[in-house]
Amino acid sequence: MTIITRVWEMPNKNTFDIRSIRQLIYKYHDTKMLSIDPFANKSQIASFTNDLSDEFNTEYHLDAMDFLNLFKDREVDFVFYDPPYSPRQVSECYNQVGRSVTMKDTQSTWRSSHLDKISSIIKPGGILMSFGWNSNGAGINRGFQMIEILLVAHGGSHNDTICVVERKHEVYQTTLL
Repeated sequence: MTIITRVWEMPNKNTFDIRSIRQLIYKYHDTKMLSIDPFANKSQIASFTNDLSDEFNTEYHLDAMDFLNLFKDREVDFVFYDPPYSPRQVSECYNQVGRSVTMKDTQSTWRSSHLDKISSIIKPGGILMSFGWNSNGAGINRGFQMIEILLVAHGGSHNDTICVVERKHEVYQTTLL
């Protein structure tokens, strides 16, 4: 059964500073877990943090996929996935660090390739917490079961923030059709 909750809070570009989101994080995250955040910004919650910009105090300043590739299959307990929510935001992030934006960086395959890699590095029973403007998460096809959704409405013309909590199945097999 999936729990769905809707709350109203002021928007904040630092997703994890929103009170209800922070509460959701601490409901599932334990500091004993090996947790990673490929788009950490200023957040220091995860065991290993990454952000393209060296303005932030993270362990790594790599492209998200390069960061995810640092981890072995079934090694990670918890993944925070809070990427730029739109192609425009991806372009802005890349431009701010002087990186060229390619068509590949702004297509839907950019996100799906991250989720494919996350699916391989997260342990069975591990948690993926994703944030954005949709509730897709990683999905059942990658071996995840949705356990909670938090919808944070920001009012006015601000987009809602949708937080999806998923657990990787203990036993997961892929079959080729």
